[in-house]
Amino acid sequence: MIPTDRFITLFSKLLTGSDEASHLGGAATANIWVTGGLAMTVFVVTHAAGIREQGLFAYLKNIAPPAPVWLLPLIYPLELISHMVRPFTLAVRLFANMVAGHMVLATLLGLILLFKNIGVAGLSIAGAVALSFLELLVAVLQAYVFTFLATLYIGSSVSPEH
Repeated sequence: MIPTDRFITLFSKLLTGSDEASHLGGAATANIWVTGGLAMTVFVVTHAAGIREQGLFAYLKNIAPPAPVWLLPLIYPLELISHMVRPFTLAVRLFANMVAGHMVLATLLGLILLFKNIGVAGLSIAGAVALSFLELLVAVLQAYVFTFLATLYIGSSVSPEH
């Protein structure tokens, strides 16, 4: 919940003048590689479960909905693109929401360093506490959305509706 990696980088820049980014602390889901790894796991499990349940040829046949033969050259590429975009959207949705909350929180607390005023510090800390509760709600909601969409993708590959 605390964007410690941003603060460590900020303080190291202020104290040492170094532009090196720190990779310490912070939420795991605020790293695109972690969310990408989670999304790729969902991608692999989705297709592996579908192939295991239906068999390779039945799974490939059920990727696209039933349609007239002349539409199949259009539908199959679109469905394949849809299957390839799903992990990207899962990863970016989770990553962007986590980073956005951390950036707003870091900006709010950075106002203390900018203004160096006790009144601004009090308001910044109160706002950061309120925003932390909101960010906790967003984290829980994003975990639910990621899990729900992963379940939907896996379920649709195992049991096609068409």
